[in-house]
Amino acid sequence: MKEEALNSAQLYQMVELISKEKNINPQVIVKALEEAMATAAKKYYNTQEDLRGRFSRETGLVEVYSVKTVVEDVEDEDLQISLEEAREIDESFEVNDEIEIPMDTSELGRIAAQTVKQIIIQKVREAERKIIYAEFINKVGTMVNGVLKRFERDDMILDLGKTEALLPAKKISRHESFKVGDRIRCVIHKVHESAAKGPQVVVSRTDTEFVTKLFETEIPEIFDGTVLVKKVVREPGERSKVAVSSMDKNVDPVGACVGMKGNRINAIIRELRGEKIDIVQWSSDITVFAANALSPARPTRVRIIDEDRKSLEVVVDNSQLSLAIGKGGQNVHLATDLVEWNISIKSEEEKRQEMEDDMRRLAVLNTSVRQLQGLEGSIVEDLISSGIHTIGELIELEETELMALPGVDSQTGERIIRAVEDLMAPFMENSKESAAKESAAGESQAKEREDHKEGEND
Repeated sequence: MKEEALNSAQLYQMVELISKEKNINPQVIVKALEEAMATAAKKYYNTQEDLRGRFSRETGLVEVYSVKTVVEDVEDEDLQISLEEAREIDESFEVNDEIEIPMDTSELGRIAAQTVKQIIIQKVREAERKIIYAEFINKVGTMVNGVLKRFERDDMILDLGKTEALLPAKKISRHESFKVGDRIRCVIHKVHESAAKGPQVVVSRTDTEFVTKLFETEIPEIFDGTVLVKKVVREPGERSKVAVSSMDKNVDPVGACVGMKGNRINAIIRELRGEKIDIVQWSSDITVFAANALSPARPTRVRIIDEDRKSLEVVVDNSQLSLAIGKGGQNVHLATDLVEWNISIKSEEEKRQEMEDDMRRLAVLNTSVRQLQGLEGSIVEDLISSGIHTIGELIELEETELMALPGVDSQTGERIIRAVEDLMAPFMENSKESAAKESAAGESQAKEREDHKEGEND
């Protein structure tokens, strides 16, 4: 009895020790013990019976029972027992009652011990993962500090204290490198509810949220809510654009972020390993916001082309064109993402040329139809008699309307259309080139935004 009492104390102490060490409810471990012992018994006796384990704190043993349903006629001896047999155990049993019959587990020995150990380890791991998930799922987007523990191929495993985190190679910029033992700041990117192996917590240094958290850390006015970070866009390791606004008219949001002699922004740039950062004054006026977003370029004017399609035209000095576009279109792409409007950039020279073309086109449209080449005078006179005096009036006609004019049959109509096309050809070519450029720019910007979103979601 003393030995049993000792075993009882030791076993429950072990349960309590594991529960405290892993921060797991003792009942989770007890249930694992019960399930493990029932599984071991079922495996050892190779039975189809419904076995149930029950931990006895008094004896320190996990007793196993065969659970059977009381019936009039037994059809499955593994799961059923006759009413007559049940009443030999206890006269109070009735049909459909559940009876637990103790099993002899003394012969289980080593097999039971191994099975119990495996299942307890599995259950403890499951419980640990649930605890980690519950703790970190609400921390997605928050800043954490981890110590680089080891490398797994190109990926890194960080020690966060309570758990390990995965920092994938694609979640750091190409300019960054770390060694084991380095303390690394990052944000929680996602938390897996369960994972067969490896860390559940995935962290990142490329998310836009990482830049936001760095600003909150380094700039008191952002931390206390005086200055707001409205939006961040970035190409990790290359350039970020941060739109900020102030809740206090006496506080300059851009100046607050830069700091005295640039000390605040320089601290963030150092953390990002030299990534360029443009701090942009946010504005509810989209034309003002777009002009700010193209920093360091200084546009001369911004015009809304199509409000429904969110299309803007920005004109810059000839010397500012390459700066506004940026290397590989980087500056205009980021500005487009920041303002969420499509931006078409033109130099003053390009805009002047476009205006001259428009004026020449307008002059042609006001030209008399008598200037059309290759048409007999009678055809021209028929047009004038029908009230068509200028090229512009002629162009406005639908083809069916043209064919309905007096003296104009299908063959004559085709000749008139060709004559107009020949006259307008130079302007049509310029228009097509301009449309193609704008379409290509729009598609490129849309693809950039889509690629950026996919990268953040990985």
